[in-house]
Amino acid sequence: MKDYGTAWRNLRPRSITDQIFIKAQRIRSIEEKGTQKVKDDVRVEYIGIINYCIIGMIQLELVNDSRMELPFDEVEAAYNKYAQSTRQLMLDKNHDYGEAWRDMRISSLTDLILMKIFRVKQIEDNKGQTIISEGIDANYMDMLNYATFALIRLTENK
Repeated sequence: MKDYGTAWRNLRPRSITDQIFIKAQRIRSIEEKGTQKVKDDVRVEYIGIINYCIIGMIQLELVNDSRMELPFDEVEAAYNKYAQSTRQLMLDKNHDYGEAWRDMRISSLTDLILMKIFRVKQIEDNKGQTIISEGIDANYMDMLNYATFALIRLTENK
């Protein structure tokens, strides 16, 4: 926020989904090609996915709030709220799944993020309506956790 303020308030939910897609697609492209021309570490892309997922959840909460500039304290509180609730979801799922993600390939985590993106796009195309599926916010939480798992795995592999 110190560099850009809340410029992201201009992004519609679909644009946030597309930003996450761009980052995940770059990671997948690098994974498949085994090389990259732009030397930014893919960790930066996973961090971007995490941040855009939280921004997406904040935007969903503020859908009827027309303010473009938000106070730092308000954004920080919202960011922390969604980071914490997503972390709690991760802990709960880890309890049930036994940290199965630790045995997964990083490329599979990338694929799961892309799958969730396409689910979100379908929900967005259906104007947010689902029959039995989780909503957009739940998919953002899952993508955030998959990106976190990938970062942990990349750190462990280094």
